[in-house]
Amino acid sequence: MANKLAEFAETNGVKYFMISFTDLFGYQRAKLVPAQAISDMEEEGAGFAGFATWLDMTPAHPDMMAVPDPDSVIQLPWRPDVAWVAADCVMEGKPVDQAPRVTLKNILKKAEAKGMRVKTGIEAEYFLILRDGSAISDPYDTAVKPCYDQQAVMRRYDVISEICDAMLHLGWKPYQNDHEDANGQFEMNFDFDDALATADKHSFFKFMVKSIAEKHDLRATFMPKPFENLTGNGCHAHVSIWDADGKTNSFLDEQDDLGLSRSAYHFLGGIMSHAKALTAITNPTVNSYKRINAPITLSGATWAPNTVTWSGNNRTHMVRVPGPGRFEIRLADGAANPYLLQAALIAAGLDGIATEADPGKRLDIDMYKDGHTVRDAPRLPLNLLDALREYEGNEVLSGAMGSSFSDAFLKLKRQEWDSFTSHFTEWERANTLDV
Repeated sequence: MANKLAEFAETNGVKYFMISFTDLFGYQRAKLVPAQAISDMEEEGAGFAGFATWLDMTPAHPDMMAVPDPDSVIQLPWRPDVAWVAADCVMEGKPVDQAPRVTLKNILKKAEAKGMRVKTGIEAEYFLILRDGSAISDPYDTAVKPCYDQQAVMRRYDVISEICDAMLHLGWKPYQNDHEDANGQFEMNFDFDDALATADKHSFFKFMVKSIAEKHDLRATFMPKPFENLTGNGCHAHVSIWDADGKTNSFLDEQDDLGLSRSAYHFLGGIMSHAKALTAITNPTVNSYKRINAPITLSGATWAPNTVTWSGNNRTHMVRVPGPGRFEIRLADGAANPYLLQAALIAAGLDGIATEADPGKRLDIDMYKDGHTVRDAPRLPLNLLDALREYEGNEVLSGAMGSSFSDAFLKLKRQEWDSFTSHFTEWERANTLDV
């Protein structure tokens, strides 16, 4: 059997491969494998102890093998003697269904069985901060409304251009880079792709941004709300479904005033009906709920939803329709697992199509100004525990994601919540020391 990775190494001068997988909490795990050993690894995988990562395993579990997917291989533009390759987790010859990339592939198989090819894009926001995490990296980035700040983005030109040059080199078709709504915050956009490819790119993008920032003695963070008074890091997801050969967008209907087909509205209905449970996946940390339930920030808007509503080209809603044939789901944040984000949105949408779900009334109001006038819009969960309860109680979504994944995810996330609630904070000392 031809060994694609060995051939890739020989052709491209690669000395080492990073065989990488993403665990349930979104942490990237890898082994650095010399190119001379990659042939065996491509067939059998690199061995990991699952318990040593955020997976629901014990030290007694056998080796978990991360089997690299040659189609995902990416040569590091900033270190071309190393290549990164996404891997699927296998144990004793069987896929580890709780592993996020496997979970996504299982969901995509369901879509493919119905003749659907899901295409997605992501817009990942991040901050460039000092290495110790204490403040943003640019002391001159102080504007009240810093979004699109020309001077501020050019002061970080060396970092931004190196990341964008890397994406151009990789063929990702990046098309814009901007300073975002918070001081020290940036967003970089690249072209949409098949959902698995987008998830792999999203995973690599986070690794790449952090690595290049470190080269410049800075730190990049995708934390949802790293600074109390500033806009948080969103991760907006664009979704459309195409026919099996990827030629025809089945979400497109040029006769509709928003350019959406009947199946698109049903997919949207699935997103809306499962939104509260989705937050456990799209907003997976304690800190996430400081973004979607935030008070007004320094710039005057949070740019994050707190209710389940949808609209046309209106950024104040959880879902907007920025153009014909696709949605932008604005719920997720920077902590979202690249694979689970795709899997959960697709699972919810497929259920909407299957049940012909109604997305409900389109609202065109400014939700930040007039949202209080909407009496029947469901509120998003106020904290991670509420989100986990919503997910556990939603048997359709948790079942579609798979019992192996859902059980493991809920168990570990509850442990995380318990760890948070047992932690004593400065707020407690400041406000209750004298009671």
